[in-house]
Amino acid sequence: MGKIRVAVVFGGRSSEHAISCLTAGSVMAAIDEDRYEIVPVGIARDGRWVLASGQRLAIEDGDLPEVSGEGLPLALPFGTPGGDLIVVEPGEVPRALGDVDVVLPLLHGPYGEDGTIQGLLELAGVRYVGAGVFASAASMDKGFMKVVWEGAGLPVGPHVVVGDRHWRRERKRVVDEIKELGWPVFVKPARAGSSMGISRVDAEPELEAAVEAAREHDPKVIVEAAIEGREIECGVLEGLDDDPAEASLPAEVRVGSGHDYYDFDAKYLDADLRIDIPPDLPPAVIEEVRRLSVRAFEALGCEGLARVDFFYTPGGEIILNEINTMPGCTPASAFPKMWAATGLDYPALVDRWIRTALRRPTGLR
Repeated sequence: MGKIRVAVVFGGRSSEHAISCLTAGSVMAAIDEDRYEIVPVGIARDGRWVLASGQRLAIEDGDLPEVSGEGLPLALPFGTPGGDLIVVEPGEVPRALGDVDVVLPLLHGPYGEDGTIQGLLELAGVRYVGAGVFASAASMDKGFMKVVWEGAGLPVGPHVVVGDRHWRRERKRVVDEIKELGWPVFVKPARAGSSMGISRVDAEPELEAAVEAAREHDPKVIVEAAIEGREIECGVLEGLDDDPAEASLPAEVRVGSGHDYYDFDAKYLDADLRIDIPPDLPPAVIEEVRRLSVRAFEALGCEGLARVDFFYTPGGEIILNEINTMPGCTPASAFPKMWAATGLDYPALVDRWIRTALRRPTGLR
């Protein structure tokens, strides 16, 4: 049999474009090229799809990578399942680039991790790695994510969701509701990741500017009460052959002294970032983190992979923070490191994602 053809899709229209490129560079370097043929598909910031061979996918001299938009323009046809990618050069007759067996959508944030590309691939009848349309959308939206978890009886922290219309028309009521959380609070875009647009607010006079900063990334904002505790992460993988999902050893993220919290610079640009795997926690706490990670994954109906983030408080509480259905897998990321510590190295991890996707049917499931 020939190689399995994998379209690796990266870049995208969200503010996490560069992180997606970094993830793609790491993943493509880890894919077993004896078994898989890679078709690199970049999505430029303006939404153009191109065959992205030769793109820079690493940080160089502090410069983040970006899909240039140069390369053969591509489109995905609809109506007839099969996975053909079509080259659509201006002034030329469209021609098939060839079938792909599975798509690996390494997109973070809106227009990628939020169910949009998943819906596109469902319409095209193409298998893909990761969560489906609903799980992707609900997991991306921190407000709905917490609603689902609360409904499943899982522990989440106090928070207020600030919709666009409410902020514009009922600002005083919204501010009064946020004040009930106490200070400090963390203000976040509801549907963004990689710590984009997050602010810590220590008093009411700082609140409006923080909300507006978050709204630059998303008109919907979530404000969370600060939780004193250690930041713990855990990876989850869908089981093979109807086996239950499984969790990795967890990790504790320790940011450098120049950062008050785990912001973008601390995640991707700080050489002092430290990740402890496993954390210095009692064995029973580690097992409970792993158990809750699987429950959080299953409550949202996730597939493929995810990273679940927690707070562990001084009082011994384990509180869910958020889930990422396509976690960053850059050289600095915890997700592949957690699985390596659990016994699954990076090439085996990517192979597991692809095999899981190939085994599930297209359409409703």
